Amino acid sequence: MSGMSALSDFQNEIYLNGLGDVRPALPTDLTRLEALAERRLSAESFGYIAGSAGVEATARANREAFDRWRIVPRMLRDVSIRDLSVDLFGQRLKSPVLLAPIGVQSIFHPDGELAVARAAAAENVPMVLSTAASHTIEEVAEASGEGPRWYQLYWPKDPDLAVSFLERAKATGYTTLVVTLDTVTLAWRPRDLDAAYLPFLRAIGTANYFSDPVFQKAIGGPVTAENRTAAIMHWAANFSNPSLTWDDLAFLRGHWDGPIVLKGIQHPDDARRAVDTGMDGVIVSNHGGRQVDGAVGSLDALPGVARAVGDQTTVLFDSGIRTGADVVKALSLGARAVLLGRPYGYGLALAGETGVRHVLRCLQAETELTMTLAGVTRPDQLNMTNVTRHP
Repeated sequence: MSGMSALSDFQNEIYLNGLGDVRPALPTDLTRLEALAERRLSAESFGYIAGSAGVEATARANREAFDRWRIVPRMLRDVSIRDLSVDLFGQRLKSPVLLAPIGVQSIFHPDGELAVARAAAAENVPMVLSTAASHTIEEVAEASGEGPRWYQLYWPKDPDLAVSFLERAKATGYTTLVVTLDTVTLAWRPRDLDAAYLPFLRAIGTANYFSDPVFQKAIGGPVTAENRTAAIMHWAANFSNPSLTWDDLAFLRGHWDGPIVLKGIQHPDDARRAVDTGMDGVIVSNHGGRQVDGAVGSLDALPGVARAVGDQTTVLFDSGIRTGADVVKALSLGARAVLLGRPYGYGLALAGETGVRHVLRCLQAETELTMTLAGVTRPDQLNMTNVTRHP
């Protein structure tokens, strides 16, 4: 078979394995993983990862936005040598794909973030660790080994706790800070509400809080069975910080000397403010539809943000990525790289570390093959001429 490369040869590996009647254990169409994960997980766990805000109109809008764009293949271009790697904040990455922050991963698989960290490191893909993880910053760093890793901050109300999180992340090798802006409060999420299920109130997803010295000092010592309820209440009092403004970003810059990326940007003016305040990048994201019901699809917001600041800062994309074609569309519309969310969570639920690696290998191979068939050999060659808007 011709045209093999480090990523797309996964396709050839699958076909060659078929000669020995060996077939993939999980579907290569990543959109099929959700239904399989629903059978595997408890109703509460599946509702938490699959659910969105309100009637889930924003989650649907994310997918509808992708359907409105079509890739325009180009012919007779030399695509024999391809390179899917990208440079982000001084790191050379294997592909323009990162793993988005997903909290409380132990409700999908006992190894949770540790399995994801190992899979990400094996595939040289940055894992963005959520503050709301089931395992600590330090434990996940150890599982990541030499793999690239970023840290996502849910900015707590207690500034000393925020600083402690940042210091712990810096000390354990997290290079880039992702600040989620769109969760000043949890949204109205009927799937979770109908199940009366919020894992944090059961001390799941609180590992970074409960292990933190600033947090422990505030509750009078380490978290034990005796003070667990008080610890949960202290978490609830500090998790969100609705009083934050653009002026507060200077505080973060004073305590983090690496790149800072703002996640949740949907409007060009907010992207411009990010540039004006000295941020290093923005992630166009609506939290996968989990925060504002009836919001604009993330891909619909991407071109405007890219036009406004794409030549001044790094624009990344999140919310709705399911296929390699989706990745190519997002890159064509102005993103430098994309963050993948729910599909790797489903892979984790179905097969742990192996499932996450399967998802990553499928997505990277499909991205490279799609890009190649569109007549492009590198991600930075993709632009608006590679897509057309479909009525």
